[in-house]
Amino acid sequence: MAYNKRGELVPMNFEQIRKKMPELRQLNMQVDVTNLGDPIDSSNVTAQDWLRLAALIEEKYAQYDGFVVLHGTDTMAYSAAALSFLLENLGKTVVFTGAQVPVGRIRTDARRNLVTALELAAARHPAGTVRVPEVCLFFNDQLIRGNRAKKVESQQYNAFRSENYPPLAEAGIELEFNDEQIRPLPAAPLTVHQQLEENVTIVHLFPGLTEPMLRAQLEAPGLRGAVLLTYGAGNAPTAPWFLGTLRAATGRGVLLLNVSQCEEGRVMQGRYETSAYLTEMGVIGGADITVEAAIAKLMFVLSLNEKPDQLRHLLAQNLRGEITIN
Repeated sequence: MAYNKRGELVPMNFEQIRKKMPELRQLNMQVDVTNLGDPIDSSNVTAQDWLRLAALIEEKYAQYDGFVVLHGTDTMAYSAAALSFLLENLGKTVVFTGAQVPVGRIRTDARRNLVTALELAAARHPAGTVRVPEVCLFFNDQLIRGNRAKKVESQQYNAFRSENYPPLAEAGIELEFNDEQIRPLPAAPLTVHQQLEENVTIVHLFPGLTEPMLRAQLEAPGLRGAVLLTYGAGNAPTAPWFLGTLRAATGRGVLLLNVSQCEEGRVMQGRYETSAYLTEMGVIGGADITVEAAIAKLMFVLSLNEKPDQLRHLLAQNLRGEITIN
C-alpha cells in the first residue's frame, strides 16, 4: 500500500517497487516484476484473481527459479491456500508476502519481508535442488506453509501464525530451514488447475442461530458445499430443526465440511454426542484445517466434478499438507 494525496492508504503500483526499494539492486539475483493489471485492495480479491495468478505462474514457470507474490495482508492466507491447491506437483517455491506498514513509511516491515521472501524463493540445497517446493507465506521472520496460515493481528508486525504446524523456516542472521517439515520435491510435472467452484458458503455457528437464518444459507440456489464453523472439537447443536436442516442439505448433495472455530486443536467428530450426529448424516470432519484453507479446498475439490463419494474422499484427505491425519 501507499498513501494518496488525501492521506488514505491505497494499492501501490508494483512498478514503483524498485524506486521505493533500491536495496533490491544489491541482491545477487535477477528480479523481474510482473503486474496482473491495476492493483487492488486485497479485500477485493476474488476466486478469479486466484485463477489468473495460477495461470501467470504457469506461463512463467520455466523462466524463473522461484516466485514472490506481493499481496495485501487481509486475504493473503486465503490466496496462499487457494494457490496451494491450484498448483499441483509444485516443484518451485512460491512465497506470498506483504507488510503491515506501507513501504513509504520509515518503520515499514515491507523491505525486510520482501528481501527475505526473495532469498527464500531462490533457496537451494547444497546439491542444487529447490529447498522449499511449496506455496508459502513469509511474514515477520517466519516462513509458513501457505495453507496453514491465518491472519491473527492487525496492529503488530507478527500478523500471521500457523497454530497447528511448525514454521518451514525462520529468518535470523541466517535462514534456518525446518527441512523435515517441508514437502518433498514431486516426481510428477506441475499441473495448474483452472477451475474453482464458487457456489460455496461458510456457516458460522453461534448460540442463538435460528432455523430461518441457517436455511437461508443452506438452501441458497445452486449451493454445492459449505464449511460449518463448529464449537470446540467439532460440536454442534442437536436441536431437531438444526439436524433436519443439515440432513436436508446433504440429501440435496451439498457437501458439508466441519471445521472448528478454535484456532488450535482439531475436529474429532463422534467424540461427543453433539458431533456424532454429524458423522451419521455424512458431514466430513476437517481435522486441523484452517477456515481459509477449508473454503479454498472445498472450492477446489468441487471443481473437479468427480462422483460424490470421490469428492467426499478428497475432502477428507491431506492433499497439499493442509491437514494432519492421525
